[in-house]
Amino acid sequence: MRLTCKKALVTGGRQGIGRGIVQAFLAEGASVVTCGRGADPGDLTEGCGWVQADVSDASSVAALVAETGPIDILVNNAGVQVEKTVPDSTDADWDAVIGANCRGVFNTCRAYIPLMSPGASIINIGSISGTHADPSMALYNASKAFVHGLTRSIAVDHGPRVRCNAICPGWIETGMLDAGFDLAQNPTTARTDAVARHPVRRFGQPADIAAMAVWLASDEAGFASGQLFTIDGGMTAASPLQPGLF
Repeated sequence: MRLTCKKALVTGGRQGIGRGIVQAFLAEGASVVTCGRGADPGDLTEGCGWVQADVSDASSVAALVAETGPIDILVNNAGVQVEKTVPDSTDADWDAVIGANCRGVFNTCRAYIPLMSPGASIINIGSISGTHADPSMALYNASKAFVHGLTRSIAVDHGPRVRCNAICPGWIETGMLDAGFDLAQNPTTARTDAVARHPVRRFGQPADIAAMAVWLASDEAGFASGQLFTIDGGMTAASPLQPGLF
């Protein structure tokens, strides 16, 4: 029970990685609230509170703060992915991706940092896409690079009272992963090739990211701040050469 007596907000906890983090935090004794743009989904893990909020809107975040009050742990997980190149991206795509992935993280950090108790932890969900560009994901790649930079700045400006780190997931079994493979000429072949590029020979699960989030939120990670923690099954550690060719 590493998070007993800690209060956490996890944005975008309805599904995928966010939901995995919510469940892991509750199991470790935290009091958890999550939020999203829609109504309460009605199937959240027992004990998790829900607030309807759009983190890309500063006024909505202000209402979220009024609802939750001060917190000890902030996880910025809410995000949007659009599978397009720069010339194909529209103003609406920009507003959607940059609004949620960049402005949303900025809004919540700006609102909550002054209210966080000494020793508080901010965990931003970055991506390996912020350092290694995925094809046809220009806005998403750029947005995650922003998250990485903001993470370092917050750690520098607000330590020692607040620690701030980012988790950079690789290919995790969520709807976003499926959308990425749908871009391939042969999604089945693409999946097989992708798994082979992972030394652990599997894609990640939300629980893999949640395990790192629990550690970063806990007092065990008291000396970790301003860092990007890549959790990708070893994929970015490997040579681009196909396994088995040599």
